[in-house]
Amino acid sequence: MTTGELAQVMDWAAAEGWNPGLDDAAAFHAADPQGFFLARKGGTPAAAISVVNHDDDHAFLGLYICHPEFRGQGIGYRTWTHALETAGTRTVGLDGVPEQEANYRASGFQRTGASLRHEGRWPGQTSSGIRAASPGDIEALTALDATAVGHARRRFLAAWVGQDSDRRATRVLERDGEIAGFATWRACAIGTKIGPVIAPDTASALALIADIANERPDGPLIVDVPEANTALRSELEGAGFQIPFATARMYRGTPPEAGASLQSIATMELG
Repeated sequence: MTTGELAQVMDWAAAEGWNPGLDDAAAFHAADPQGFFLARKGGTPAAAISVVNHDDDHAFLGLYICHPEFRGQGIGYRTWTHALETAGTRTVGLDGVPEQEANYRASGFQRTGASLRHEGRWPGQTSSGIRAASPGDIEALTALDATAVGHARRRFLAAWVGQDSDRRATRVLERDGEIAGFATWRACAIGTKIGPVIAPDTASALALIADIANERPDGPLIVDVPEANTALRSELEGAGFQIPFATARMYRGTPPEAGASLQSIATMELG
């Protein structure tokens, strides 16, 4: 896909209720320009998928959508098969709807947990140790992210945290003069998504969320939290955050070892 074609597919995702970020297409595409696939029938876009190769050993699958007009014809599955081949021998992760788990298992994926979408409001509050990200932070943020998710994804991070506008930005947490964590927010058609949230502990994660809530007071905050992160889930749910849905986190191959600093994932499409 070109960036323009990917933007069209993001409209499909919005129609499915996935509520993507308003500027996600450019950041997604920059992570791996060869990792986005579009199938056509008679020249008309019919199905899409992404398999983003983050490094030599890890990839992530997402944006698996067949346009309603073309469902039930096998087009989606053929697109799936073609795209998966581009991952080679890499471990491939995905966040899939639970009702499709059996189909994913048939392609060699095994469930390792879940990602739970949390939607709600958090009191806005600034903190002296939190500031806007700068271009000079990229290496430090990439290293923190790699420790958190269990592998490097340099191109993705450079695109994801490198943009700063009125529709997306990254906030950095400093302790003793060192970067200890960060969180990226992006505007959606409904509310503001926050992810990833990388922080050494729950209190630091909530400080980053509160800082973003101060900047984004309108509409709900949306945070996709790993099932295993019971501490942050407890805090958010105790404050009234609802869980509209959860996805099954699955891997084909050896799953990466996530660190304790992974408070919330970046996106269900790219991991």
